[in-house]
Amino acid sequence: MRTKSLKKNKINVITLGCSKNVYDSEVLMGQLKASGKDVTHEAPAEEEGNIIVINTCGFIDNAKEESVNMILNYADKKEQGIVDKVFVTGCLSERYKPDLMKEIPNIDQYFGTTELPLLLKALGADYKHELLGERLTTTPKNYAYLKIAEGCDRPCSFCAIPLMRGKHVSQPIEKLVKEAEGLAKNGVKELILIAQDLTYYGLDLYKKRNLAELLENLAKVEGIEWIRLHYAFPSGFPMDVLELMKREPKICNYIDIPLQHISDNVLKSMRRGTTYEKTTKLLRDFREMVPGMAIRTTLIVGYPGETEEDFQILKNWVEEMRFERLGCFTYSHEENTHAYLLEDDVPADVKQQRANEIMELQSQISWELNQEKIGQVYRCIIDRKEGNYFIGRTEFDSPDVDNEVLIDATVTYLKTGEFVDIKITDATEFDLYGAPASATAE
Repeated sequence: MRTKSLKKNKINVITLGCSKNVYDSEVLMGQLKASGKDVTHEAPAEEEGNIIVINTCGFIDNAKEESVNMILNYADKKEQGIVDKVFVTGCLSERYKPDLMKEIPNIDQYFGTTELPLLLKALGADYKHELLGERLTTTPKNYAYLKIAEGCDRPCSFCAIPLMRGKHVSQPIEKLVKEAEGLAKNGVKELILIAQDLTYYGLDLYKKRNLAELLENLAKVEGIEWIRLHYAFPSGFPMDVLELMKREPKICNYIDIPLQHISDNVLKSMRRGTTYEKTTKLLRDFREMVPGMAIRTTLIVGYPGETEEDFQILKNWVEEMRFERLGCFTYSHEENTHAYLLEDDVPADVKQQRANEIMELQSQISWELNQEKIGQVYRCIIDRKEGNYFIGRTEFDSPDVDNEVLIDATVTYLKTGEFVDIKITDATEFDLYGAPASATAE
């Protein structure tokens, strides 16, 4: 057993779940560092320190299970004297705090999503209001997430986010610009804008959908070269954003717009506020206004009452729309959501089979779209080196979820964090291979 004197009150923050949680962990670590604390992110066991903070996800079954397993793992380590203190925060803790306290009592304290000052106090730190947007980023130095709003006002039947994150609250433009300037000074070149719902941005503060104005202001920040949009909602999408995307080179021709389904029966039950016709028209307008843009979406299969006919409508539509990027989830029956009142009547094996069918179809579409890229030159940002490859991305790809561009490091030396023109020489369904255009010039 290690002794306390060796560990020196080092705080190790572990992040589970989505990019919004990554952002929250970075803010927490920025605050801890400002209070003079020794803080690290997901350090290996031999360096992890004696105080653990687990930032949990409570979104769907798999994520909840991962979070619970992580809590149990560290409760066990505390029992063995390997770590001294364990604190739990984030969405799972917000949603199930009484249950967690009862079932896993060997945790020092549980905190909800809005209790950062209390968590800091428990860690012996003060919440510093003056640290506007300052945080310890955990991503590669060239990109960072920028959370422009918290919470959600949408009534989607399947979603527990409002239970865990509360109502929609936009951050003021001036605050976000200042945060972006700080990130740019630290070498960040790409901002990935995140929120539960980008589409709603500004309605609470400015009484209008104000995403375009925010983007115009962020595009003026010196050092920022790419701005990427994640998690837009389809109904009420502010079309002036597309006009700006078309004329402002810093805004990536890319959007992540989770559509969830397309059958009118399912959309109505999901309370999505849109239809097959409206959604299809929106996507066609996107492509007409910004030719060549990459559209990423996510879908849910196996929602209560989803018939074979509903699924075939979805599958045919995926084939027709030919999304550049697509992910598919099986429905998770979540307590206290509107859909929880419905019977979860699609068997688990049918849900999985439907998800597999969608992803097989998407894999073929992605392969065909990637084959068209061979011989083309794309401006890529180099994120990291892995084995014998430098790994980069085009403006049509977001980190961790989309295609990567692999460049042979045994032949070419590249600097991580730099932009390079890469000529695509080969492609699989989810990866591109290339070499610097200067080296492949005839």
